[in-house]
Amino acid sequence: MAHPRIDTTFPSGGEQCAAYVYRPEDQQGDAPCVVMGHGFSATRDDRMPEYAERFAAAGMVVVVFDYRYFGASTGEPRQLLDIGKQHEDWEAAIAFARRLDGVDPARIALWGSSFSGGHAQALAIRHGATGPSAIACVIAQAPYVDGLAALKEIPPVNLAKATAAGLADQAAALLGRPPKMMPVVGDPGSFALLTAAEAKPGFEAIAPPHSRWRNEVCARIALRIALYRPGAKAQDIPCPILYCVCDDDHTTPPGPAIAAAEKAPYGELIRYPMGHFEIYVGDGFERSSADQVAFLRRHLGLGEPTSGEATEAAAPA
Repeated sequence: MAHPRIDTTFPSGGEQCAAYVYRPEDQQGDAPCVVMGHGFSATRDDRMPEYAERFAAAGMVVVVFDYRYFGASTGEPRQLLDIGKQHEDWEAAIAFARRLDGVDPARIALWGSSFSGGHAQALAIRHGATGPSAIACVIAQAPYVDGLAALKEIPPVNLAKATAAGLADQAAALLGRPPKMMPVVGDPGSFALLTAAEAKPGFEAIAPPHSRWRNEVCARIALRIALYRPGAKAQDIPCPILYCVCDDDHTTPPGPAIAAAEKAPYGELIRYPMGHFEIYVGDGFERSSADQVAFLRRHLGLGEPTSGEATEAAAPA
């Protein structure tokens, strides 16, 4: 069953971030809200609506957004992946969610996948354990945890090319020139940031025909991946966090995520015998979405589902 959804925007850093807002059917009173941001270069239409539908069916409001410079959001240059600005967009999305009618501002959950699984960890730490800004719980799916580990999945020749491209792009930015782009995904042996066998078919599987995803990104991000290690402070995550880890992941290595789950004071870990992109579709999606709904119910005060809700949540997307 499709749930009510509005297409809207919220401001962030002088730009407008495009967002979908999903609501449960026949909502009565204030509900918890799940804020969802996608991973490396992906957009709000790339399999996020399927998860949002499951969460709405379980009684949650859901905010799904595009970062500035990506998808339906505004901002130039296009395809600029700036970690700090993406954190600002998350903050703006959380504030937007808390202001929505029918949302309990004390029950905000974060859902991040792949690169944004790292963002969700960082934001949970920033918001602290208590007070009006605290996050109730977090889901980190196939999460980016440690940039140094992620770089090991990139062939050395591509790492050298990406570094050169990143330096050229950074120089262009300083001189006010158009950005230098590099491919996000490519076939094994080609030049792109992600060339594992799972990468190109994986992105193609999660991007629907109407997706605004583009297979390019401003190359300067290649200079910053190694320095971004959100899982290094997993011991400081102050709320329940569910790590959904893919054991055959060659995009965001599973080892650091497993270690982060063990360090997080309220960490929970579920491992899946599949690759990075398999968790978004088919049986991987059915299993992960059911596990995530159960986790959110426990930590957002929704209790056990009724028989009707359980049937709807189990229905194929």
